[in-house]
Amino acid sequence: MTKITVGADCGNAPKREFLKEINIAFAKGNEDFLIDSVTDTIVWNMIGDRIIEGKETFKKELEKMKAEKVSELILDRILTHGKEGAVSGVMKMQNGKTYAFSDFYEFSGAKGVRVKSISSYIIEI
Repeated sequence: MTKITVGADCGNAPKREFLKEINIAFAKGNEDFLIDSVTDTIVWNMIGDRIIEGKETFKKELEKMKAEKVSELILDRILTHGKEGAVSGVMKMQNGKTYAFSDFYEFSGAKGVRVKSISSYIIEI
């Protein structure tokens, strides 16, 4: 079971809640939720590593990620404004590794609830 810790907020920001749910879905391996949450033309740039383009490639990447289990997810900050958002936190893996991350999201529009692009900065700590 994955332990989830989220910093306090005002509780009145739908996109903030959406980004929280996306990050929890990544940690728990909820592939269906993630696939439904992105556009067909999703671009995921893992800075310094690789770029995933398109929903089918995104789905294949999620399949590969299933092998690495997250034991704890700590979401420090979730920010949104218009069609952009950002999340920073820490992932502790079952294999003992720990990663700090910052993800920057672009939504399909200011009122859109699908993710058009993600830029991820990830470092092992």
